[in-house]
Amino acid sequence: MGTVAVKQAKPHVECNSALEMLRMMVLIREFEAPCDQQYRAGKIGGYVHYYNGQEAVATGLVPLLRNGDTMITAYRDHGYALALGTSPQSIMAELFGKATGCAGGKGGSMHLYDVARGFLGGYGIVGGSVPLAVGSAFALKYRNMPNLCITFLGDGAMEQGAVHEAMNMAGLYHVPCLFVLENNGYAMGTSVSRHAAETDFVKRVTNGYAIEGERVDGMDVLAVRAAGERVMERMREDGRPFFLEAVTYRYAGHGFADNAQQQKFYRTDEEIDAYRHRDPIDQLYHLMEKHGDITEADFKRMQAEAKAVVEEAIRFAEESPFPSPDSLFENVLSGN
Repeated sequence: MGTVAVKQAKPHVECNSALEMLRMMVLIREFEAPCDQQYRAGKIGGYVHYYNGQEAVATGLVPLLRNGDTMITAYRDHGYALALGTSPQSIMAELFGKATGCAGGKGGSMHLYDVARGFLGGYGIVGGSVPLAVGSAFALKYRNMPNLCITFLGDGAMEQGAVHEAMNMAGLYHVPCLFVLENNGYAMGTSVSRHAAETDFVKRVTNGYAIEGERVDGMDVLAVRAAGERVMERMREDGRPFFLEAVTYRYAGHGFADNAQQQKFYRTDEEIDAYRHRDPIDQLYHLMEKHGDITEADFKRMQAEAKAVVEEAIRFAEESPFPSPDSLFENVLSGN
């Protein structure tokens, strides 16, 4: 069977240097910073899940995707879209529910979409995106395309039955799906030790589904990048699935309802502070500063530039129109 062309808007964002990776992580962090205010002002509908603390994972892996690759993830999806090259304006407009959003204003924060770059969506059902990712990877294999699908899931999703059915199929049929588990220690407010009978997720997958896997420090973007380069190169050669666990941490609560007071029921300020001392942005910045690759002035300029990009994105979103009522049934799949 011949290959099937996939329309691409342009190549994915390329982060080929430490400076570019630092700039991307700063942009992801700054993008989400004003969302709380916009949400509480009623500008953002639905719900919002923050990615702050986990920036190294998206930044280290997503820019490694090539034209024709696909990506599917869950609802904490702002960072992946930015790392893929989706414009901050179209992402913010989507959060505002505007017609210029990357999903036409109908998806919101949890359902970003950019098919031109291979992003087949963020999904709101925990673990529900994983079978779709395996299906996408199977389609790539079936069409003899030299590509892979990457999917991101949280540790809470590891207890979903559909995830394990999908992993079993991936191992059985040898489909090029890269499962990236972002283990931030909590399924909403439930710690890993309280929701998983076996907390060694790599062991569970490699022993259970004949999928090779490994664990990486998800707070270290250079380590994530190195693991991604090695794993994806191998997958493009053998076409088999792989499981990569990135051990990371989120500073914010699960979502807006999970406020600081609520979080005290399941984690301490000391724990959060301990992870902040391993902050992925600070780690890379200080390493580069040590080697003379960046100055404090350069870093502050980088942060200011990212804030300006986000301010422009907010202005764009506020000035954009809402979707027309006539478009209500556009892009809606229905049948008898």
